[in-house]
Amino acid sequence: MARERQLSRQPSSRLTRRSLLGGAAVTGAATLVGAGAGTAAAATRDVDVAVVGGGLAGLTAARDLVAAGKSVVVLEARDRVGGRVVNLKLTNGGFTEGGGEFIGPTQDRIKALADSLGVATFTTYNTGKNLLYKDGKKTAYATDGLLGSVPPIDIAGLANAAVVQAELDDMAAQVPVDAPWTAAKADEWDKQTFESWLNANAVIPSAKFLFDVACTSVFSAQPRELSLLYVLFYIAAAGNESNAGTLERLTETANGAQESRFVGGSQQVPIKLAAALGSRVVLSAPVRSITLSGSKYLVTADGLMVTARRVVVALPPPLAARIAYDPLLPADRDQLSQRLPMGSIGKAIAVYDTPFWRADGLNGQVVSDTGIVRSTFDNSPPDASYGALMGFIEADEMRAFDASTVDEVKAAVLKDYATYFGDKAKSPTSFVLQRWDNEGFSRGGPVAYAPPGVLTEYGPALRRPSGGIHWAGTETSTYWNGYMDGAVRSGERVAKEVLAVL
Repeated sequence: MARERQLSRQPSSRLTRRSLLGGAAVTGAATLVGAGAGTAAAATRDVDVAVVGGGLAGLTAARDLVAAGKSVVVLEARDRVGGRVVNLKLTNGGFTEGGGEFIGPTQDRIKALADSLGVATFTTYNTGKNLLYKDGKKTAYATDGLLGSVPPIDIAGLANAAVVQAELDDMAAQVPVDAPWTAAKADEWDKQTFESWLNANAVIPSAKFLFDVACTSVFSAQPRELSLLYVLFYIAAAGNESNAGTLERLTETANGAQESRFVGGSQQVPIKLAAALGSRVVLSAPVRSITLSGSKYLVTADGLMVTARRVVVALPPPLAARIAYDPLLPADRDQLSQRLPMGSIGKAIAVYDTPFWRADGLNGQVVSDTGIVRSTFDNSPPDASYGALMGFIEADEMRAFDASTVDEVKAAVLKDYATYFGDKAKSPTSFVLQRWDNEGFSRGGPVAYAPPGVLTEYGPALRRPSGGIHWAGTETSTYWNGYMDGAVRSGERVAKEVLAVL
């Protein structure tokens, strides 16, 4: 499992919803065309719009374009839909989410999409105490007290952290979500890393620890890698048109971005969305080139060529840059793509007969200053028919294990789980690992982030169409950038953009 788990292919060119979900049965049937082995070489289609990428952004754009009467084909490189949203099959017949899974307040567009498809949500397990593991000491703490879910650090650290958080929220309020590079202090903020700003402001070590953990948990990147302006934009984007973004909404479970999960797993949403599009979605069709030929674009994928009046590329910028374009993309767009790296992230899920930590009064959530896994969640199903501990492996910790075997990662993860939850955690009934860094059509996650100097110099190229090529994906969203909600918002936005010129 050093790479993303590949979902089994059917012998014919049609894949059922069962195979797309990785073995978990889903009511109803759908057929999505596979363009790889088993189909005629170099088949051709002529459509109004070719959509590159079968994640939430591309599928949402296709849905809206089809609803407006346009002909569309969606080209997806993987043998499944969902992009960075995937359900992983467990040996007990269940499944767990290997990618994006949580939604919360103000994430209106993903919620509306899920509701329209009949995918319900349930509350993330949050009953009982959190655990802080710091300086070799384990401390359980309540999440419903005066300080909410803030770990119980020293009073000086708490006071410093409160000031820093308020300052970040105040600065974020000055950042326009649709054009952060136009903020009055954009140049000043984009010249420095988040790390340098924290060093000057989070002056109590325990406070700095809290923001370091928050940073890696949100971005899967270290503070030294991120532009301060980008972090402020990300905070501002953690809201909607009626509610300003806050750092608290990014990091919290109750009333925050981790508040809820999807019944049946998050991949249910793109699976059902793709099912409604039917044969317009083509799997196992990585796009190699996009060429302007006369008034149309020729989109060449493995086993399929598509001619289209417009093209929507719904991929992370560094992945979109790997397509060959003729004519070349504008220099600023290409330079932008070169400067937006993916975060480094993995998810490790250990499965047990029961969620045994609940009996100990714990909710399964940990904040730690050591180990390969420094934040965890209870990923058990809503009926608690088995227990599942999910740990994030992020930034430096993920990079340190990118070349390790699955067994080596598993041993390190279970060591941490035992430290946090006791000896019972050493013996799961099964273990699954999703390493996005090693997944060929993502190469990291959850988002492509901006180091210093990128937004102010190249930001305007992020959403600006390149001729008849339009850009979507969560990285282009003005709200909930990096999240499933941002992906849906970007699909809706780009569909309107295309329809305005067709």
